[in-house]
Amino acid sequence: MLANSWQLATMTIMSTTPTMNIALTESLRTYVAERVASGEYGNTSEYMRDLIRKDQREQRILRLRAMAEEGLASGPASADTKADRDELMAIARGDIA
Repeated sequence: MLANSWQLATMTIMSTTPTMNIALTESLRTYVAERVASGEYGNTSEYMRDLIRKDQREQRILRLRAMAEEGLASGPASADTKADRDELMAIARGDIA
């Protein structure tokens, strides 16, 4: 009985997962099928989720690089003042939006 309950719960969770349909050329469909067949991915959805996660990671890296370049281009650094530290603490506490 417990195994059946677990299977039912798993099926219920899986059935509520939103889906998205995409159109691929035949060569792209073949490529995805080959990647799944390699055993690295259990199915097409796992492959697509992995691609999206890799893209998200790449976008975070690009944003970080852009912020670093902006900081470097902003000129020489200046020492923090007590007012700067107080403002940062207020932001961290949520006193300032």
